[in-house]
Amino acid sequence: MPKQIHLAAHFPGVNNTTVWSDPAAGSHIEFESFVRLAQTAERAKFDFFFLAEGLRLREQGGQIYDLDVVGRPDTFTVLAALAAVTTHLGLAGTINSTFNEPYEVARQFASLDHLSGGRAAWNVVTSWDAFTGENFRRGGFLAESDRYGRATQFLATAAELFDSWPADAILADQRSGQFLRDGAAGTFKHTDAHFDISGRFNVPRSPQGRPVILQAGDSDAGREFAAATADAIFSRHGTLVEGRKFYADVKGRLARYGRKPDDLLVLPAATFVLGDTDADAAERAAEVRRQQVSGPTAIKLLEQLWNRDLSGYDPDGPLPEIDPDVSDAHIARGRASVRMHRDPIATAREWRERAEAGNLSIRELIIEVTGRQTFIGSAATVAGQLDELVRNDAADGFILVPHVTPGGLDEFADTVVPLLQERGVFRTEYAGPTLRDQLGLTR
Repeated sequence: MPKQIHLAAHFPGVNNTTVWSDPAAGSHIEFESFVRLAQTAERAKFDFFFLAEGLRLREQGGQIYDLDVVGRPDTFTVLAALAAVTTHLGLAGTINSTFNEPYEVARQFASLDHLSGGRAAWNVVTSWDAFTGENFRRGGFLAESDRYGRATQFLATAAELFDSWPADAILADQRSGQFLRDGAAGTFKHTDAHFDISGRFNVPRSPQGRPVILQAGDSDAGREFAAATADAIFSRHGTLVEGRKFYADVKGRLARYGRKPDDLLVLPAATFVLGDTDADAAERAAEVRRQQVSGPTAIKLLEQLWNRDLSGYDPDGPLPEIDPDVSDAHIARGRASVRMHRDPIATAREWRERAEAGNLSIRELIIEVTGRQTFIGSAATVAGQLDELVRNDAADGFILVPHVTPGGLDEFADTVVPLLQERGVFRTEYAGPTLRDQLGLTR
């Protein structure tokens, strides 16, 4: 049997992919948008629906620029509502381990797993910036170097809460007069450098026992965290060469934790543009990239590297001659991308060389350097590309991010998925009731 492809659908919020200004785009608040994308994903037999979290609107110069949206609904509320309008689709949410508490998060995920019949997944993330932390009493208290230490203990504590109910414990049923027979069920006590809690967890063991654990860190610490604890890791390495390198590195870390290669799935994020022919798709893709990077957006993205106000520059003109400001005062607030440029001077030098070689304007350069892994072509071409990457161990599947939400997944579901099914590399029916069943993970 050929290696099977896993697919998930990402409902985006703030990123450099989604074009919310497109006339076909829907609301980021109205429930119908979430329902449409989720039900399309389920119709296409996707593994799960993925909802990112935003604890604060991200700002630059006090403004939200045109690729971002104003409003971030609560993750658990949306996923719980989607549980009622889907049957098999996994429901994955990003929940922060820096500004939440293990008991609260464990209770919410256990409840979601019950409500959905075993379809909950948790993307465990950390946060380093005091900007987001201002929303919380402990705002900015945690040094960046310590965030994975807290995340590790947070997840371990939550696991103790999930496991505090034995699988054979009998829950009280007031209607029939039955009561809990296991007097120790739910009791817990945990003490470490970050948490000192004890009590009784009040949500019985859920269908999956624990939610599926997802992780998105790309640093060495993030990869190690995923190898030790996660069921799947998101990746930005979706090309054949870089994907295989990342895949081998992460899978190679599993043995030291007593785990097998199949215990962790590697799922790069990917965009796609389809057309009747490859040429048609390429033409559409070029237009999409221009939608994704307007002139004002190009300046905003350039400012994130230069760390300066560049509003006076023409996006259709050349790069600034002045070097980036390397001080600790960042022009972009709440953007992880600021920290991605570890050496702004060197990166600026590379961008200048690239712009000079291609005679590129600011906007044209930003279009090139911010492009994410994208599948471009006819449905047959894209199906072949997906299959090739998975067969060659560059990925186990992909998190698909349509550039138009919520209807942008429809064409993929109707054209690419049937071709993958014909190849025998993607399911025609769901494997079982839980998300672990779909992902082929042990309980």
